[in-house]
Amino acid sequence: MRIALIGTGRIGAFHAGVLARHPEVGQLVVVDADAARAAEVAALTGATAAATVPEALAAADAVVIASATAAHAGLIADAARAGLPAFCEKPVALDVPGTLTALGAVEAAGTELQLGFMRRFDAGYRRARELVRSGRLGRLHTVRAVTSDPAPPPAAYLPLSGGLYRDCLVHDFDIVRWVTGREVVEVYAMGSDAGPAMFRAADDIDTAAVVLTLDDGTLATATATRCNGAGYDVRLELAGERDQFAVGLDDRTPLTSAEPYGPARPEKPWTGFLERFAPAYEAELDAFVRVVRGEAANPCDGRDALHALRIAEACEVSRRERRVVPVAEIPGAEAADG
Repeated sequence: MRIALIGTGRIGAFHAGVLARHPEVGQLVVVDADAARAAEVAALTGATAAATVPEALAAADAVVIASATAAHAGLIADAARAGLPAFCEKPVALDVPGTLTALGAVEAAGTELQLGFMRRFDAGYRRARELVRSGRLGRLHTVRAVTSDPAPPPAAYLPLSGGLYRDCLVHDFDIVRWVTGREVVEVYAMGSDAGPAMFRAADDIDTAAVVLTLDDGTLATATATRCNGAGYDVRLELAGERDQFAVGLDDRTPLTSAEPYGPARPEKPWTGFLERFAPAYEAELDAFVRVVRGEAANPCDGRDALHALRIAEACEVSRRERRVVPVAEIPGAEAADG
């Protein structure tokens, strides 16, 4: 199989290494707006560097898109017009209209689009999904999602990110849907920009808290921050009438107990998403290869991305207007439901 990888930044370089090692990938072609960076990644992985995106697409059976967010929708459409199945890092686009346009191109071409919500491939989250469906927890009454980055991203990234809800918490919104099997029907979101001044300059927030109501009445909370100095902390807690479980609670979770005999601060806390979720990133690309080969169904398609984005959009409206916002207020429901 020949795969074109578009984008060789931090996540793109990681994907290049994974794809270069995959036994079913016979040829990897990489391309980036920064030709020198693409050449460097090609040299490290044994890939071929292409000069342009059309050149890379012409040499491929499938496409992995890891470019800057603003380019995603256009590249998804390019891949669809070329008749190529595509894997794309989230998001499809930073707004609903852009997302709908890209998904329309995929639908018109009849191609596959898999989105990079890597938590669906993490062992803990997969086990949590099984526990909920098995009835082990009984009636699920409370879900708590946590995403805490150890340090803010570069200031130049913030205006391009879409904001904390769309860029960061969108992973929590997707995984709450996926683990529980329920839809989010309304949100109430708050945010704080009391941290570094660059967040205020970008009209963004550095910390957020959201209350989500699911369609069966289950309550979920989702919190996120860019300023968690203890380390990278991503968890999901599921509480039911019979039992409760936590994802992401291990000997590297950057959490210290205040109890006299509780867990101490870990010696090597998680430092970032690539370290914490490396196996999940590998698993999602392996799943994409199997989708391309016709051996598996698409595990995370464009409609899943649209669902998560609509929740994030509802949160943005809620924060700015300080009110509960039904997700049904956000356009795109018909497309999201297929």
